[in-house]
Amino acid sequence: MGREKGGFWVGLAAAVFYPSTALMARRRDEGVEHIPKTGGALVVMNHVSHLDPVYDAVFTHRQGRVPHFLAKHSLWKVPVLGSIIRGAKQIPVYRGTADAQQSLRAAHEALEQGLVVVIYPEGTITRDPDGWPMASRTGVARLALAHDVPIIPAARWGTRDLYDHYRKKFRPFPRKTVVTRVGPPVDLAAHRARPQSIAVLREVTDVLMGEVKDLLADIRQETAPDGFYSKKV
Repeated sequence: MGREKGGFWVGLAAAVFYPSTALMARRRDEGVEHIPKTGGALVVMNHVSHLDPVYDAVFTHRQGRVPHFLAKHSLWKVPVLGSIIRGAKQIPVYRGTADAQQSLRAAHEALEQGLVVVIYPEGTITRDPDGWPMASRTGVARLALAHDVPIIPAARWGTRDLYDHYRKKFRPFPRKTVVTRVGPPVDLAAHRARPQSIAVLREVTDVLMGEVKDLLADIRQETAPDGFYSKKV
């Protein structure tokens, strides 16, 4: 089966991202069989570095799929970058609105169209000093419960060794290793049968991010902490 076609802008991004990511880090991809070759899918991931979308885009594209990321709508106004992400049909998130469902409308449409949507439920790179996931937004649960598509947990580790935003450190040398591990789709049938409520959305969000956290623990060969890190404001 051939690669999903992404058009000019996706091809341009691939031409830039493939060699640049390979230069900075080796790749080890595990569980790739869980990424469906066709049809809609929601890939739920952790977020540790601003480099994550670049590496996750290459990972998804290597599986023959075009990734569609959720990103702050303000990025669409940035010269050049706005043209690229608009041309590559990425998904604007309108934060600060009263209706969370409305803020994710483009993501709902993408899943309905059979596309792969990649989401970082934490909303930003984790503030946990050890890099474990933070308590996450419930938008991922709204998407997951509204669509009968595979909900796929995945974790990636190694990008923070390259660029640590909070410590302002960029360390491309020596060459690092970025590991991505994908788990099997999460069965949410029992949750879909329940009336949707804030409690259910929170429970589903924590179930999904719990799977991501377990995958991350496997990559790191460490014991994950209980619960999720709460960002101190």
